[in-house]
Amino acid sequence: MDINELLRGVDCSCGRHHACDIGCVWVEKGAVSHLEELCRDYKSIMLVADENTYGVAGESVEKYAKISRSVIFSGKTVLIPNEEAINRVTDSLGDTDLIIGIGSGVIQDLCKYVSFNSKIPYYIVATAPSMDGYASTGAAMITGGMKVTYSAKVPEAIIADTDFLTTAPLEMIKAGYGDIIGKYSALCDWDIGHVVNGEYLCPEIYKLTMDTVERVLPLAEKLLERDAESVRTLMEALVLVGIAMSFAGNSRPASGSEHHLSHFFEITGIIDGEKYLPHGIDVVYSTYVTSLIREKLLKKEFPKVKFVEEGREEEIRRVYKSVADGCIALQNKLGTYETDRIPAYLEHEKEIKEIFSRVPSAEEIKTIIGRIGLDMNEFYSTYSKDKLRDAIRYAKDLKDRYTVLWMWYDMFGLEEIL
Repeated sequence: MDINELLRGVDCSCGRHHACDIGCVWVEKGAVSHLEELCRDYKSIMLVADENTYGVAGESVEKYAKISRSVIFSGKTVLIPNEEAINRVTDSLGDTDLIIGIGSGVIQDLCKYVSFNSKIPYYIVATAPSMDGYASTGAAMITGGMKVTYSAKVPEAIIADTDFLTTAPLEMIKAGYGDIIGKYSALCDWDIGHVVNGEYLCPEIYKLTMDTVERVLPLAEKLLERDAESVRTLMEALVLVGIAMSFAGNSRPASGSEHHLSHFFEITGIIDGEKYLPHGIDVVYSTYVTSLIREKLLKKEFPKVKFVEEGREEEIRRVYKSVADGCIALQNKLGTYETDRIPAYLEHEKEIKEIFSRVPSAEEIKTIIGRIGLDMNEFYSTYSKDKLRDAIRYAKDLKDRYTVLWMWYDMFGLEEIL
């Protein structure tokens, strides 16, 4: 697929015109050389990277772009896209008229956030095919201790040089593959959101995303070998999913219950000072968990009365501690707990179960996970049984999105999954 052709926009059968404001995308060997032409008219360019990503691509970027100032974060600790990181970049802007980020997830989100708020364009030079946010409008930040996805702008250019991508840590390549496989879960959640709540769903965007997943699915073994063509295909897939999100106007095509579980592990890990896994790896493990939930729902008779939890807010405060009030306020504002969705479940039970039957089974997801060199035992050894139980019950409270986590809670409450 010609990504740059797709960027020009699509008049869709759903009745909307889908567009994405990215100027250009280059996913190829030697892509970094395009910076020479792309940067020609900018006078004051700021480089943002960490020590590791600068080591991969910094000299190459500086060869083709005249850099006026740089913000280089430490590569020895995990960079958190919080207020401290935001302020460090913002305070260094000066007369900057272009930001070039070198990196993947956090660097991308940080540059995207600062770019949007400062009204300064940015390019991203990708160093790993590790996540699908390169082309999306959302900037996933941690502010006030909460994982918040802010509406922002896409980059003016995405530069993905396969010479850089193939040298990425294998864990990051696995994470990118995992993020793509997670779309099975996200698209299923979009389907049930459409059926249960009447949410907008575009079949063309849905198909674009699912076709992308199917192209990446058989590449696991080649990715483990760092095969350049397979890495290029994975990177293109991650960009295409970001474009799908831009077309939809939100992250529905790419983010559902599996992402909420991943965000839960990250946020509670930061709060409690405990280990958590890379985002895309958590996503694919969580995709297995959401498949288990769907399989249990397929076997159950839907109840006629909504579950009501006593002492819910106390439990949320136990789990989320310093950010609990934000979670409670969000759900109170949305009225999610007060809404009775049981009539909709009963009305659409047959359709819901048909949607669930189209998703790969938990056993199939486990097999896919194994092909990319991952093992569910890593997931279970990283997170305690108590944490996993809390994740299934309360990850839904972090976000304003309906998913299968809400469906399970509405009908079967605190009943065990794992």
